[in-house]
Amino acid sequence: MKDIFQLNLRHLDALLVTGRSGSMSAAAREVNLSQPALAQAIAKMERVLGERLFDRQPDGATPTAAGKLMMVRVNRALRYLAHGGRLVRRSARMAPLPHIERRVTMVQLRALIAVEGNSSYVQASELTGLSQPAVHRAVRELQDTLGMDLFVRVGRIVRPTDVASRFVRFARLMLAELRAGVEEIGAISTDEAGRVIVGILPSARAIFFSELLARFTTAHVSAAVKVVEAPYLELLTSLRQGDIDLIIGARREPSPHREVVQEELYDDDPVVVGRTGHPLQGKKQLDLPDLLAYPWVISAPGIPLRTKWEQIFFSRGVEPPRLRIECGSVLVTRGLLLQGDWLALISRDQFLFEQRAGTLTELGDLGKELRRGIALTRRRDWMPTPLQADFVRRTHVLARERREGVV
Repeated sequence: MKDIFQLNLRHLDALLVTGRSGSMSAAAREVNLSQPALAQAIAKMERVLGERLFDRQPDGATPTAAGKLMMVRVNRALRYLAHGGRLVRRSARMAPLPHIERRVTMVQLRALIAVEGNSSYVQASELTGLSQPAVHRAVRELQDTLGMDLFVRVGRIVRPTDVASRFVRFARLMLAELRAGVEEIGAISTDEAGRVIVGILPSARAIFFSELLARFTTAHVSAAVKVVEAPYLELLTSLRQGDIDLIIGARREPSPHREVVQEELYDDDPVVVGRTGHPLQGKKQLDLPDLLAYPWVISAPGIPLRTKWEQIFFSRGVEPPRLRIECGSVLVTRGLLLQGDWLALISRDQFLFEQRAGTLTELGDLGKELRRGIALTRRRDWMPTPLQADFVRRTHVLARERREGVV
């Protein structure tokens, strides 16, 4: 993967202007560069990207296929950056900065993102490879350009202001667009095919997602898929700032944020699970005394399945049992179930192998009360690469097959 920080924001702006005007000389005047400097800037971008961006003729410059792809992504990227800049200036009650992409640099944004993410200039220096003085200088110059402080020192760490964190989100979205553009250009050749970054939750982690990965990687032998496992709110933050492309897992009600869309995949019916030989094994139907008689291991509050589990008891007029263990890890839960007469709510996919091995068993199905929707969550304004779009398409195809009982 090419390093997008090698790209120059001012040169990216010049790329857009050149493409729109169709003239190097006209573009040079608009971006305040000499024509030779503009030509050098575009040539440098072409070397970084490994593709020609313009066909030069005596009477103008015409974007190539790679140039057209990059223009779309650069336009979106610079719009994110401009929006972030407007938020900062508005919070300081200052006039917007015209053409912010001509006033800030990639080094400044890289330093800002690293400091904001690590609350430390030292760690930001180690992460970026910039010297500590260079990180300090880059952040200070960016603050001067934006017209306000972005960090406050608290003891030995630095804390980003709320405005800084909001600006960083749009800077990350800008970088995500540039990465997408680089991947699309790379896919023109046979050497690079891009990647998909997927946040996955326990509810979809077992059979469905494994089948999806197998199908996708068979169809795209050069593609890479990065799987990120983390708590839902962490994944949602990463999704909103463009660090991951999708989340697959239990649908949230209501929708977690107006900036995201949840696309239905299939319904999942968790069941009561215990060890083989559990005292409840063989009962035709579990009643309330059964559910209260044994210890439970359930995920923490706020998780959809925990809410549904609590509702089982509230709907029957009793308080849920006191939980001795709260755990969202299916792996840990399955291990605990083997150690005694514990109960848990688990999707059938998630203990399939233990069931086949004869170690865990389904004790009862409590009905549609526990039904939850599994969804694909994406940003509302996300523009996927062709590779990412095919991943989404295959996700929906597999979900439809599951609903129809094909798989």
